[in-house]
Formats: sequence, structure tokens, C-alpha cells
Amino acid sequence: MADAAGTAGHVLIAADKFKGSLTAVQVAERVTAGLRRVAPHVEVEALPVADGGDGTVAAAVAAGFERREVRVTGPLGDEVTAAYALRDGTAVVEMAEASGLQLLPEGVFAPLTSTTYGSGELLRAALDAGARTIVFGVGGSATTDGGAGMLAALGAVFLDAEGAPVAPGGGPLASLATADLSGIDKRFASVDLVLASDVDNPLTGPKGAPAVYGPQKGASPQDVAELDAALAHFARVLSDAVGSSALEYAQSPGAGAAGGIGYGALVGLDASFRPGIEVMLDVLGFAPALARASLVITGEGSLDEQTLHGKAPAGVAAAARAAGVEVVAVCGRLALPAEALGKAGIRRAYALTDVEPDVARCIAEAGPILETVAEGIARDFLS
Repeated sequence: MADAAGTAGHVLIAADKFKGSLTAVQVAERVTAGLRRVAPHVEVEALPVADGGDGTVAAAVAAGFERREVRVTGPLGDEVTAAYALRDGTAVVEMAEASGLQLLPEGVFAPLTSTTYGSGELLRAALDAGARTIVFGVGGSATTDGGAGMLAALGAVFLDAEGAPVAPGGGPLASLATADLSGIDKRFASVDLVLASDVDNPLTGPKGAPAVYGPQKGASPQDVAELDAALAHFARVLSDAVGSSALEYAQSPGAGAAGGIGYGALVGLDASFRPGIEVMLDVLGFAPALARASLVITGEGSLDEQTLHGKAPAGVAAAARAAGVEVVAVCGRLALPAEALGKAGIRRAYALTDVEPDVARCIAEAGPILETVAEGIARDFLS
């Protein structure tokens, strides 16, 4: 039987990745397969989405952007291959491609010394390719250096009291004596750089980058305190170089994104901050796809309290609700009550754990289980 909503003739799948199990593209493929087994007549359109974190470039490529690869400096200083996406003068650059946690060897962390230098090299590659608009997705970082490495790669100079370059990473910023941003690539003055993030934390303090995100990058309580002090010192030295705006930017929403790389982009590259999912929906062409849809299926690995604060499913649901299009969600794990889902604009959520209670099996066999979940959506909403 069809759900009370009635029959939906055109389904838009706009889901994020299931982290550790399925990419956003794979989620769309599996949901499509499940829907079509029950409702072969239905039109299905896939638009994988991301909120600026890891998977953002992949979502852009799935939407028709060209994938470009470049060799850059990884978070530990070794060379890595990173990708960005380009279409019609717009580049989508994902800092995690160059400076992300996924680039670290298993069990290896470097909270004090990991660098965003490669992210700066990736931005420069986008400039070299002719980008006039750069969507800079930040999240999933291995770093907490305030974007100092990124700025150094783009021409900034950071010296200690002896006149030597400050070593990479957030910890060594404690020895910073002078900063000179005048050598930063002049092309940024004529480029629209959008800082796309799902977090609005300031640079330092109890809600800052070290305190909130440092532990997941391997930072001990002592490391967190050291990094927080070093980044606060970094902001003070930058205020000597560029004026009081450097201290104001440190408290701006998004400054603490991705270990403070948001701060570096705001103070050094004249970036503008926007919630990542809003930016990505614009870039990916969500509005015209939504106009064709009678049902939207969104989702991510875990639908929980964090989802409601700028994650992809919340952004998709908000846009769909404004357009009067019904939304359901798929997820690996559901940790939100029906009331919270409803307030977010999600009619109903379908979790893999509803089909397979064993979480380990849900992770290992996410694809087939998701197809089964999608069959349930088809029976409820499309038959």
C-alpha cells in the first residue's frame, strides 16, 4: 500500500556518505536498486551531497565536475596525491584531500606538528587552473595549525625570534615572533573564496578548535592546552601584522573549522563563511533537481543530534520543506526521536539497524541492507 502521502513519481536521492561503509555515490546506487525492485516505474535521480567535509570533491565529480589530481604535501610532510573538482571556472577544494585524518597511517596522530601546507598547494592548483570561484570545503582534518601551513604555502612568512621559519604544526606557533602576509598570492584578491563548513566554532577557548576537535586528532589534555595557547598567540601576532581584525576573526563563526584552517582563510585569504551544505547544494544544482522531485531521500551514517546542526540531511530537508516536497531519510543508526525529525522536515527515517540489529554487520554489509531498507521506502511511499 502507498503511504498516506500518496504516490511519488520522481524521487531525488540527495544523501551524504555512510562514513566507513559507503560513499555518497554508493548510497545513491543502493537506494536506487532497492526502490526499483519494488517500484520499477519510478523515476529516480541521484544527486550525492556533502557538507564541505570529506567526500565533497566526490559529490562535485558525481554532479559533473571534472576531477583534477595534484601532488601536494600531506599532513605529516610527505607527498600525497590530492584531488579537487573544476567546472566552468568554479573549483571545489576539499582540505581533507591534502590535510585529512584519512591520510595518516593507522593509529598515527600528530596533533602538534601536522600541517595544512598541502591545502595551500591545493588552493594554488585551483588558481592555476583558472578558477574564479573556489568553494573551500573544510572538515575531517588531521591538523590544528590555524591554517598557518596553508598560508605559508601561499606566500606568507612566519618567523621565530631568531628569524628562522617556524616549524610546521600548531604547537610550534608558540614560538612565532613575526608574521608577514604581504606575499600571499595576489590572485586571491580577485577570486571569490567561500569557506564551506558545517561547524561555526571560534578559533580558541572552550568551544574552540583544540578543545572540541583536538582529542579526535590524538591530542591529550596537555596537547589541547598547548595548542589553544599557541593559536591564541598566533592570532595576537597576526594582529600586529594586519590589525585588530585578526583578533576579531578568531572569534568569528567558522574560524575553528578543521583545526583553525577556517581562521587562516578568513584572516589571510579574505574568505567568506557559509554553512557547507548550503554552499554545496548551490554548487551541485540541487534547486533544479528539487523542482523535478515529488519525494526526496536524504541521509548519512548516523542521524543524531549533530545532524541537526548543519549536516547534509538537515540542509537537504530544510530546502525541500521550503519547496513543499516531502523528505524521508536513510541512515545506519538513528538516534533522533520522531519529533526532532519532524521539526527538521524529515517525515520518517529508515535505519539499517531496523533490518539488522548487529551494528558490526550493518557496517560490513551496509550495501545490501540499505537496498532492503529502500525496498521498505518504496512500499510505504511509491507503490
